Amino acid sequence: MAKKNGTKTEEPLEKQLWKTADKLRKNIDAAEYKHIVLGLIFLKYISDAFEELYEKLKKGEGEYAGADPEDKDEYKAENVFFVPADARWNYLQSKAKQPTIGKTVDEAMDAIEKENPSLKGVLPKVYARQNLDPTSLGELIDLIGNIALGDAKARSADILGHVFEYFLGEFALAEGKKGGQFYTPRSVVELLVEMLEPYKGRVFDPCCGSGGMFVQSEKFVNEHQGRINDISIYGQESNQTTWRLCKMNLAIRGIDSSQVKWNNEGSFLNDAHKDLKADYIIANPPFNVSDWSGDLLRKDGRWQYGVPPVGNANYAWIQHFLYHLAPSGQAGFVLAKGSLTSKTSGEGEIRKKLIEAGLVDCIVNLPAKLFLNTQIPASLWFMSRNRANGKYRDRRNEILFIDARNMGHLINRRTRKLSKEDIQKIADTYHNWRNPEGDYQDIKGFCKSATVDEVRQLDYVLTPGRYVGLPEEEDDFDFNERFTKLKAEFEEQLKEEAELNKRILENLAKIELKDEN
Repeated sequence: MAKKNGTKTEEPLEKQLWKTADKLRKNIDAAEYKHIVLGLIFLKYISDAFEELYEKLKKGEGEYAGADPEDKDEYKAENVFFVPADARWNYLQSKAKQPTIGKTVDEAMDAIEKENPSLKGVLPKVYARQNLDPTSLGELIDLIGNIALGDAKARSADILGHVFEYFLGEFALAEGKKGGQFYTPRSVVELLVEMLEPYKGRVFDPCCGSGGMFVQSEKFVNEHQGRINDISIYGQESNQTTWRLCKMNLAIRGIDSSQVKWNNEGSFLNDAHKDLKADYIIANPPFNVSDWSGDLLRKDGRWQYGVPPVGNANYAWIQHFLYHLAPSGQAGFVLAKGSLTSKTSGEGEIRKKLIEAGLVDCIVNLPAKLFLNTQIPASLWFMSRNRANGKYRDRRNEILFIDARNMGHLINRRTRKLSKEDIQKIADTYHNWRNPEGDYQDIKGFCKSATVDEVRQLDYVLTPGRYVGLPEEEDDFDFNERFTKLKAEFEEQLKEEAELNKRILENLAKIELKDEN
C-alpha cells in the first residue's frame, strides 16, 4: 500500500522495487531478466518460510520438543520446502558482493531442487551468465533481501506473492507482444473469476500460462470467507519456461501444483488430464491458432458438436473445455471476437449446435487494448452443462449478452485496464440475471437477455452489439467540456512525441560520436 509521508505520498513497495530492479537490468532483455528476478523472489520466499520453521524447531518448545532442525521430514510434515545451508538467503546475501555470486546462486537452485522433488526442473539456473553483471546481481539480492524482512511466513508469503504477481505483470508489459504468451491481464482474470465464483470443486485451465487463473480463484475463495482447501487445481502448459513460472507462482502462495503438468505437445495432442471432469474451467487460450495439429485429430472423440477446422483452433478449444466439464460444470474463457460470427469451415454449424444444446450462457464483448500480445478484439464466453436447475434459475431458453466495449481506462497508450467498478458492474449484471432472486433488467447499449429464438432469427450470431442495441442518448452532453478534454489529451500526446524525438536525436548523436572516435 502507498504510504503518506507528510504531504508527499510514497509509492507502493512493489513499484519502488520494480523501478530499482529495472534499473539493474541494463542490457538484458526483459524476457530473460524476468527469470533472474522472479527466481530470486521465489528463493527469498522459500528461505523465509524455512527459517521461520527452523527457529521453532531449534527452540524445541511444545509440539516441536526434541525436533531436529536439520531433519528434512520435519519440513515435509509442515508443507515447507527444505533449504540446505548453502542455499539459505542469509548465506547468499553474505556472498552478494563476490564476483562469483552468479555461480553461488545457480548452485543454490540446484541444491534446493535435489532436496525437494516437486521443484525438479522448475528453478532457473541463469545467474552465472556473462551478460549478468555480478555487481548488479549482488544489488538485486540486497534489494529483494529487504522484502518482508523479519516477518512471519504468512506475512512474507503475502508480500512476496504480491510482489511476484506485480512483477509478472510489469515484465509482460515490458515484453509487449511476447509477454501476452505467459500472462493474462489481471483485470480480465478477475472478471472471469468474479463472474464464475469458483467456491468449491475442481478448477481446470488447460493452457494455464503463469497460473494467474489459479491464483485469482484461490484469492476469490479467501476474500469470500470460503475454505481454500475446498478447491483443487488442475492445469497444463506447453511452454516449459512458462510452466516453471506457474509452478513458482503457485508455490509462493502455498497452492498445491502437483496436478499442473507440462508437455511440449500441448492439450490437443497430449491431454495430461484425459479423465478429468472439472467443476470450473477458466482459460485464455491463444487466439485463432492455425498450427494446432488439427489434421491429426479429425476423428477425435472430443468433437461432439462438429469437427473444428484445421486452420483455426477456436472451436477445438470450446469443445475441449466442454469435454472436460462435469455434469453441472461451468466454463468461462476468452476467445477472439471473430468466433462469435465465423461461418468458416463449419464453425457456424458448430456454434448453432452449441446454442441449440443450451450450453451457451453468457457472452461479454470486451474493450480493445486489454491484451498485450494482440490487437484482435476479444470476447468472454460463459458455458454451462446444466442450465435447467441446480442453484441457479432455469435459463435454457435465454442467453445474456453484455457489451462492455466502452468500459475500462488506458494505463498507457497501448494498454487498457478494467477497474474494480467495471468488473463489479459486469459480474453483478450476470449474477442478477442468473440468480433466482436476481433483480435483472435489460439496459439499452449494455445488456440484453435474448431468447434462443431471437438468436435463431439472427442466424446464430453471438455478437452482443446485435442484441443490446444503442444506448439512450445523453441529454447532458457538454460540447465545451468534451472539446477541452480532447484538446488536453492531444497536447499531452504532442509533448510525448517531442520528448521521444529528443531522445532519438540524443541517441543518434551518441552513435555518431562513437563512430568518429
